[in-house]
Amino acid sequence: MARWSSPKEPELEAALRRNRRWIANNQIKRILLRFPSRSAPVRLLQSRFKTLDLLGRAANWLRKYPSCFDLFDGDDGEPCFGFTRRMAALVDAEEAAVSASEPAMADRLARVLMLARGRRLQVSKLAALRGPLGLPDDYLLRLLPGRTHLFRLANPYPHRRNAAELELLRWVPSLAVSSVEAAASASNSAPLFTCSLPPSWSQSHAKMEEFNSTPYISPYSEQWPLIGTDSAAEKRAVAVVHELLSLTLWKKMSVLKLEHFRREFGLPEGTARMLLRHSCLFYVSNRYKIHTVVLREGYRGSELREKDPVVAVKDMLGELMQEGLHEYNQRKRAANLEKKRSRGEIEVKEQEDGDDEAAATRLDSADKREERRRFYKVLFNDDNR
Repeated sequence: MARWSSPKEPELEAALRRNRRWIANNQIKRILLRFPSRSAPVRLLQSRFKTLDLLGRAANWLRKYPSCFDLFDGDDGEPCFGFTRRMAALVDAEEAAVSASEPAMADRLARVLMLARGRRLQVSKLAALRGPLGLPDDYLLRLLPGRTHLFRLANPYPHRRNAAELELLRWVPSLAVSSVEAAASASNSAPLFTCSLPPSWSQSHAKMEEFNSTPYISPYSEQWPLIGTDSAAEKRAVAVVHELLSLTLWKKMSVLKLEHFRREFGLPEGTARMLLRHSCLFYVSNRYKIHTVVLREGYRGSELREKDPVVAVKDMLGELMQEGLHEYNQRKRAANLEKKRSRGEIEVKEQEDGDDEAAATRLDSADKREERRRFYKVLFNDDNR
């Protein structure tokens, strides 16, 4: 994959930072949800800490989020943890939002299969799209039983592991309309890509006008394998990536995952280079050496233009986690100041209480910075959103 990215844009970088910030806690939440009591021994989390790519003691991590997790002794005296009341309420709200979104999930899944060669994808590969598409872990159990007329699980190679495929049984014309075509229909115009860069980017706007001078090729066109010219092939490939990103909840995806589906979606070998050629449509970030492509038109500044209900609840979960971390930092700052005062290392000054954020920042050690670096590396895995 190409080792370069778009020129940095602070607003879109901020959006990526916020959207991916709390994956580790989301994984901890999933661990708790496997228990009917929604509580588990701390030692269980400690045994899985390395798989979360986290360092240190699990109990210390949980204490950093007092608004989210409670630590307590179980009936046998063993240290356990569970959700706080506020966290439990948001977890319930998230589950309700996911359940209410099942029809929309089924539509997104059908559209993805309609984009793929042969209207089928390996289930093992689909796992890579589960996070971006907002599908829960048990999406097959949720969506397939009531839609046997639409989806079918098949294993054409029983002797091979992970060979099961999800197949779309029938074409759905009402779903075979891309976001570009839907926007054109609403404005009673021809389908065209829209440049989301400022007008001052005149060269990029000119390139987009030239790209739009040839007819739009729907990513749902069943004739796509027959396209022969390079320009037509790229036109369709751009349309496919545009539509895939439109179907994701956060309007972004790992470029590596996108390239993982080159054969299934008919994408070029140089997919990363293609994305950079179309800067009017796509923003490519290289935060923490993980390339991510963002659909520009999906954002207004650093905010999503349209928020799925599931995204809205997840944002509230993130805010609660941030609140807990802030509370933890404040407590630790106060404790450290008190220790220094008791040792006579600092004088008690009223001004010390005036700049909490600066004081908290000064308390960050090299070890914490390393832990944070590893933490954000985990966050760039879309699978656990």
